[in-house]
Amino acid sequence: MTTSSSDHVPDLAGPGVSTYEEVAKILPNDYEPILNRKETQIALHALKRYIADNLCRELNLHMVEAPLIVSKKSGVNDYLDRDGSRTPVEFDCGLGLKKPIRAQVVQAVTKWKRMALKQFDMAVGEGLNTDMRAVRKDYFLDHDHSAYVDQWDWERVITEDQRNLDFLREIVQKIWKVIKGAETFMHEMYPQLKTDKYPDLPDELTFIHAEDLFEMYPDLPRKQRETRILQQYPAVFIIGIGYPLPNGYPHELRAADYDDWITPTLSKDGRPMHGLNGDILVWNPVTRRRHELSSMGIRVTKETLVQQLEMSGQLDFLQFPYHQAILNDEAPLSIGGGIGQSRTTMLLLRKAHLGEVSVTVWPDELKAICEPRNIFVLE
Repeated sequence: MTTSSSDHVPDLAGPGVSTYEEVAKILPNDYEPILNRKETQIALHALKRYIADNLCRELNLHMVEAPLIVSKKSGVNDYLDRDGSRTPVEFDCGLGLKKPIRAQVVQAVTKWKRMALKQFDMAVGEGLNTDMRAVRKDYFLDHDHSAYVDQWDWERVITEDQRNLDFLREIVQKIWKVIKGAETFMHEMYPQLKTDKYPDLPDELTFIHAEDLFEMYPDLPRKQRETRILQQYPAVFIIGIGYPLPNGYPHELRAADYDDWITPTLSKDGRPMHGLNGDILVWNPVTRRRHELSSMGIRVTKETLVQQLEMSGQLDFLQFPYHQAILNDEAPLSIGGGIGQSRTTMLLLRKAHLGEVSVTVWPDELKAICEPRNIFVLE
């Protein structure tokens, strides 16, 4: 597998980093959508039902309602990273109240889910899945990032002895089984999606530690490291995202108060590593780019919560009810993650842009780049 952009991939990491001139260079010039807009909508909803139903079956989950807004003082909103650069939408609500409720639109429901396990009385080995909708206003809007986010956000109760890499791999493989099954389901529904131009996803994921990946490509930025490994293995799960690498920086910033990225672990051959979390990434043959599908992990204990907040300079978070619940053993041990709905359906329906499968706002600059390439976003 090759790509002409592997040696100079723009790092679309966040605000101030990207330009639409860079986006124009990376969008495909030979794109022809396989499904028209109506077919896409029919396929989209069938695909979403398939994945939600099979994810629940494989992981023993129950569909529950997720919040769109949460109170600021609860501390359950997701800040996505540790540098505070991506802030949620905030507003006052509660007509007639002497002191209005300060509310936030969720950026994800990662922390809420862990508390919800107790609210819904989930037992060990049982969990919840949500059809989550969120707003992330501080994203650079390109072909696979939008201000509107939809995810299958799931969480499952575990035991102390399941807090290990073998259990993490077992759960990841079950998720991959669902994604592969969804690909087959779509090919049966629309045979034209199976084409020599775009190879199928591999049957198995390749697992690799972020520390090993850095050792392989120490001189490359993070997204270029991911691009290189995906050219060798087109579907990977990168383990241990958030712990500082030998250069002093993590593979990617990860919030300090949900995934456990500090716990010492061992590689398959016995070398010391860190972290009980990771991301599923694949090679997207349509965009010829790295493509992230899911972020997930075993969650922090009260000990690792304090360690990670101290490392990130956020010990003041311990005042929030969510964090207090973990400290006081009122929140169950859990594993959980988010699977991007639009990211996954975009991949499986052979689309070049997130906007072909989700309706949101897009800048005129981006639409002007897309239209000559047969990419028409939904609005």
